[in-house]
Parts: sequence; C-alpha cells; structure tokens
Amino acid sequence: MKQKLPPSLLLSLILPLFVLAPTADCHEARSALVRRVGVRGGTATQAGTAAGEQRLRFGRKPGEFKILQVADMHYADGKETGCLDVFPDMIPTCSDLNTTAFIYRVIRAEDPDFVVFTGDNIFGLDSKDAEKSLDAAFAPAVALKLPWAAVLGNHDQEGTLSRQGVMQHIVGMSHTLSQLNPPRAEIDGFGNYNLEIAGAEGSELANKSVLNLYFLDSGDYSAVPFIHGYSWIKPSQQVWFQKTSSHLQKQYTSGNSWKTGPAPGLAYFHIPLPEYSVFDAMNITGVKQEEISSASINSGFFATMVEAGDVKAVFTGHDHVNDFCGKLAGVQLCYAGGFGYHAYGKAGWPRRARVVSAFLEKAENGEWGGVKSIKTWKRLDDELLSTIDAQVLWSKGSTGEDICEAWLSNCKALKQKMRLHKSRFGRTQGKRFSFLGVR
Repeated sequence: MKQKLPPSLLLSLILPLFVLAPTADCHEARSALVRRVGVRGGTATQAGTAAGEQRLRFGRKPGEFKILQVADMHYADGKETGCLDVFPDMIPTCSDLNTTAFIYRVIRAEDPDFVVFTGDNIFGLDSKDAEKSLDAAFAPAVALKLPWAAVLGNHDQEGTLSRQGVMQHIVGMSHTLSQLNPPRAEIDGFGNYNLEIAGAEGSELANKSVLNLYFLDSGDYSAVPFIHGYSWIKPSQQVWFQKTSSHLQKQYTSGNSWKTGPAPGLAYFHIPLPEYSVFDAMNITGVKQEEISSASINSGFFATMVEAGDVKAVFTGHDHVNDFCGKLAGVQLCYAGGFGYHAYGKAGWPRRARVVSAFLEKAENGEWGGVKSIKTWKRLDDELLSTIDAQVLWSKGSTGEDICEAWLSNCKALKQKMRLHKSRFGRTQGKRFSFLGVR
C-alpha cells in the first residue's frame, strides 16, 4: 500500500498538473535514430544488493571526494555500432569503442572516487543483447574496480530487457553500489536509492554521512493518455525522498559539534526538471544549445527539494548539447553534456563529462569536519582533454539571498518580494514557493 501524502505535498503535486511547463518536442530530431516508447516503468518493493558492503568515505585524497558523471553513453554493440554527428573523416573508424576509450581517458586523468552514470547508458533499439551492451558500457569502471552507480534513462529498456530487468542486471554487476529500490518501500520506477559519504576516518564525523547522494528514476515516457512526452518523478518517489532527507538531516545534527545546517546533498537522475527552462545564456555557466526536453507537466519535485533544504545541486543528462549549470532558489541545476559517440551531438563540439568535487573544512587543530564547498568542471574529449567551466556550486554559509543569481532579469522584483516577506524569507527551507510563476 502506498504511503499517504502530506496535504501540503499533495496540493503542490496536483496544482502543477493544470499548468503545462515549458518543454521541447520530445523527439531528438538531430539523431537519425527513431525513438519508440519502450516498456513502461512500474512499482517495485525488492531491494538491490547491499550498498553498505562498500562504504563511501572522504579520505583517499585528503579532505576531498571526487565524482565523475557520465551521461548518455547510448552504448549498443561495440565496434559494430557507428557514431553520430562527427566529422566525415571520423565515420569509417568511429564506434562505441570511442566512448569506451573516453571513459578510460577521463578516469585516468581525474582519478575519481566514484562514478555516476545518469541514464541512456545503452541505446536499446540498436542493441542486439541488452545484457552484453550493459556489460560493455560499464566495463571501464568494473575493470578499474571503481565504485559506481547508475540510474536509467528513457532508452535503456528499449532492447531485450524490460526496465526492471535492466536495473536488476546493473545491480548484479561488480563494484556497483546501485540498488533496485529502497527496502520495504513501494515506489514508482526502478533505481531509486541513496548513498552516504562518510566523514574522514578518525574525525568526529567519521561515522556520519557528510555528503548525501540521491538517485531517482525519472522514467521514460508518459503513461497517461492525454499527457504526451516524457515521464516525471512521481509522488511516491517524492515521499521517499522527503523521509530519507529528513532522516539523514537528523542523523547528521545529532551530537555534531560542527553542525550549522544539514549535510549537503546531490541528486542524480536522467530527465531534466521543467525548472531548467528558466535559464538563458545570461545566467548560466556552460551552454544551452537546445530546448529543455522535460516532462510536459511539473510534478513539483524541485519545490520538494527546496523545502527539504539539503540538496545543493541536481545533475541530469538527456539533452546532449546542453552542458550548463544555473542556480535557482539556492539549488544548482546542471547538465553533464553528451558523452557517448552513438548519441546525437554536434560535430566539432567535443563529447564531455562533468566532474564534481566536495571539500571538507578543517579545524585549527587539524581535524576534518563537514563539507565546506562543492566545485565542478567539465572534461572534453579533445586532444588536450581540456578542462572548462570550473565553478563553485555551493559553499558553506551561503544565504537565501543568492536566490536571485539565476534570475538576473527578475532580480529587482524578487528582491522586493524578499523585503516584503523578510520575516518569513529567512526560513525558506521550511516553505514552499512557486518558482514557475515568477517570470
């Protein structure tokens, strides 16, 4: 039986259904490949393998934890699968193996602590055997014995495995911390789970999660007959997120002398939220080269994250030639940029990956504390493996005033609202706001 929604959440989820969010045509016209609606997602109660067997922790590099995000590999049949949107001289020799080579290249350059694959890991329509394609797609992380995790996109299930089957195969692979779903929870989709990154060994926070990672299944395509386009994060997933976030925040602040707020969180899923559409070239770091292909309705998950108060950045894929980060209400909304060579892109615009590093604060006595800042940059698959667009996503002590940073054209109006409601604005973490209504 599904958990009952709190009235405030229920209202916030129902109301947006009557307002269509900005969206692009759901077809990726740049690709010569034809899209089809695959096996639908569903609900599941089965848990994946025990992620706790290998705990993530700060410490391999003093005071730093580095995450590599790989989006939209679109892997199929290895060397038999050609590339899309590359220069003509590359076509005869370009294949999925270029994607594999890029993974090895960026891992060796960045030496990440953890790798996250954010969906469309394989392109099911062109894969003869989904299990073999999955094995090949994740092979570099497995071979290098790196801890890794994955979520599903809208193409993973379009081959010989159902959506549940794809996630079950991923969960069974070596060195993965992926999970099918939370234990004993009835929840929509497959691949909803969280991972905790513990503080430095020997510190006061050694047994607490100082950085929380949330993974969600953003679905494939709408199953509602009169709502077209892509799927969205459902109420059952949002309830799970709320409860998980609240529990982690209580754990972190209990008996913690470093506490000045919740431990920061990062969220990973495939399809961008409608809120990504509020940005333009003037208020982002990176580029926006195509329309935002989000769901045609807004299910309210952005507001749910803002209300929870711990998520500082969201990372998605799906729109391959967008690679920007933009800040809205204190939350960074980021794309990784397209990674795979069997995915649409732009000839001359290198495939890319996003790197995120979290850094711990340090006391005068030398003891490591909680996370003080989170930074990001991108790596390009060019001759120099170039690093671009380095930026600080979040730093400890940031205030609600930076809500305006991503709204340059509306900043004056927002500041006026902030002054009028100053007594309440300081408690934004406990309030729900309608951001799409401000334009």
